[in-house]
Amino acid sequence: MSEAAMGTIRSAHCKFNKEEDARALKNAMKGLGTDEDQITAVLANRTNAQRQEIREYYKTAYGKDLIQDLKDDLSGNYEETILALMQTPTEYDVHSLHKAMEGLGTDESVLIEILCTRSNGDIKAIKEMYKKVYKKELEKDISDDTSGHFKRLLISMCTANRDESDIVDEDKVNDDVKTLFEAGEDKWGTDESEFNRILATRSHPHLRAVFAAYKKAHNKDIFDVIKSETSGDLCEGYLTIAKSSNDPTDYYAESLYKSMKGLGTNDDRLIRVVVTRSEIDLGVIKTRFNEKYNSSLEQFVKGDCSGDYKNVLLAIIKTYA
Repeated sequence: MSEAAMGTIRSAHCKFNKEEDARALKNAMKGLGTDEDQITAVLANRTNAQRQEIREYYKTAYGKDLIQDLKDDLSGNYEETILALMQTPTEYDVHSLHKAMEGLGTDESVLIEILCTRSNGDIKAIKEMYKKVYKKELEKDISDDTSGHFKRLLISMCTANRDESDIVDEDKVNDDVKTLFEAGEDKWGTDESEFNRILATRSHPHLRAVFAAYKKAHNKDIFDVIKSETSGDLCEGYLTIAKSSNDPTDYYAESLYKSMKGLGTNDDRLIRVVVTRSEIDLGVIKTRFNEKYNSSLEQFVKGDCSGDYKNVLLAIIKTYA
């Protein structure tokens, strides 16, 4: 695998000493003022597993919680990025989901992005930790905060029962193409339950085969079909499953672009994608972003962000440590 097809943070090349890192972080927060550059230099160049070792050693050495110390010393989007780096992936997803549903209103885009892209194992771990931290069932909170076909889609995702095999049965592919056509374009109105059943249960390789076969049979992209047959959050949920199944690199490049295009920046989305993909495929996402939008991801971040927040994002995006 080429460097560009990997994460921008990789353990194989990290110079790591948890004691030195913990001491550096402690010194960066000591006395008046905070050395954000030092915090960025350490945390943006360590894997999540290494950050957890630093977190554990810090508590042992100094009798204090590193995350709490960071919260006390930092603020704004820089703080949000550092805290995202410091939490385990499951902790961060749980935190993001709860934040999206607490108080008045719901940020449906966060529910969609997490629940419609994570693996069965990820979702099971999220549900377990959500209950442990908030003393509530994730499914119950989702059910209380959403409605209709959109709620049914998220509940389906929450069951974590998607087929994850690599086997593609051509007969089943053809059956699904027929079902989707009859549930959408072939009739007045849309049978959302059939779209839900196929998109929520089929494996990603199977869905890719279905989308290709649908286009061949009906000369139309499944994405266009979803847009014409559904709307609102349900449409966004279906599209997220379809796009992330079909080409996850393209999906995340588009997600980053949407977080920064136009007036204002969706900082939560920008932080979430950069941090969660940094050890997986941010390198290839950067390349695709450049190809799709004729501008580098770094240039977009420089244009939309500032200060320590900009610096930490650039450190995560640019590093191949």
